[in-house]
Formats: sequence, C-alpha cells, structure tokens
Amino acid sequence: MYNFITGPLLWLSFIVFFVGLGVRTVLYIRGLDWRLDRVAYRAYPGLGIKGALSSIIHWLIPFGSHGWRAKPLYTIIFFVFHVGVVVTPLFLLGHAIIMEERWGINWPTIPMWVADVLTIGVLIATVLIAIRRFALPEVRILTTLYDYALLLLTVTPFVSGFLVVHQWGDNTFWLYTHILSGELLLIAIPFTKLFHVVGYFLSRAQIGMDFGIKRAVKAKGGFAW
Repeated sequence: MYNFITGPLLWLSFIVFFVGLGVRTVLYIRGLDWRLDRVAYRAYPGLGIKGALSSIIHWLIPFGSHGWRAKPLYTIIFFVFHVGVVVTPLFLLGHAIIMEERWGINWPTIPMWVADVLTIGVLIATVLIAIRRFALPEVRILTTLYDYALLLLTVTPFVSGFLVVHQWGDNTFWLYTHILSGELLLIAIPFTKLFHVVGYFLSRAQIGMDFGIKRAVKAKGGFAW
C-alpha cells in the first residue's frame, strides 16, 4: 500500500497537478483580449512587463502594497499561512527522502524545529482565517461550504503530518491520511480556487500591465484610439 501511494499514485498526482496548471495558465493567457480590456499589451511590452513585475513584487512583500497596509492583522495571518503552506512541504526532510528514494533527486531541507514552527503557524492561521470568514459580514456573504472544504483540504496534510512526526495516535492511519490528503490536494489545485497558487501571479501581472500601460501612455498624451 505504502509503495503504491508513494509511487504510481504520487506520479499521477504530480502529472495532474502540472498538466492541469499548464492548461489553466494557457487558457488564462489566451483569454486576455486587448479590445475588451482596452490595453495594448503587444504594443507596449516594456511598459507591460515593468507594470507586471511591480504589481507582483509589491503584493509579495508584507505591507508592500496599500491593500496590505490597510489590513495589518489579516496581512500577518495571510503571510504566516502561505509561507508555511509553501515552505514546509517543499523543504521537509521526510519529503526530500522520498524524492531521493523514488527519483534520485537531492533536495534541500529545513530543520525539523523550523518545520514544526511553520506547521503550527499554518494551523493557527487556518483557525483565524475560518473565524474571519464567519465573523466579518462582508467576508461571510462571499463564503460558502466550498470555501471551508478547501480550507480543510489544505490544512489536513499539515495536521496529519504533524501527528505522524510526533507519533501521536495511530501512526499508520495518520501517515496514510497525510500522503493521500496531500495527493488529493495536488490534484484539486488546478480545478478549484486553489489555482491561485499560479493564478495570483497571472492576475497580478495582468492588473499591473493594465495600470502600467494605461498610466504611462496617458502621461504621454493617451492612446491613438
């Protein structure tokens, strides 16, 4: 069972993950329409790239944008959650061992205590995000059970992985739960709102290009059309 879910099933999860993200990315880019958005993307590539990079970088830095500074507490929660979600699975020692055993890839790792701190941060941030979704009317009205289900799916590999590492409860059960929930998460990402792991960069780039091109061209006298 273990060899199957960490072998063929893991391969399948990665294939669906990467192919799905690739297809969604292509569809997103092909869906851009300069006539609809009124942005001359191809005519001003330099301005577009500059605006895209500026938008992405400012929103990747805590308090680097007006939006982040307007909600400081949420900003901290947001970054604690996302840094933990990204860094922990990528650089966890146990995952690196599987990568080396299965595919011979040497992967850098983080100390276990760092992984524990990040995992606990993810769990606390998850609870706070759920409370925020329920407590604030402007967020609650946009939240459905679907959103809570995605939050639960995202945090399950972290809860189960933490229990496995620290040997709490039925270790075999939690190990299988950890692996299968992680693989289900990979498969779900391209087909759900979790696509924002890539969609964030695409949307921020598009917004940055829009504003970058429009503002720069307006300063020069505006578009010919």
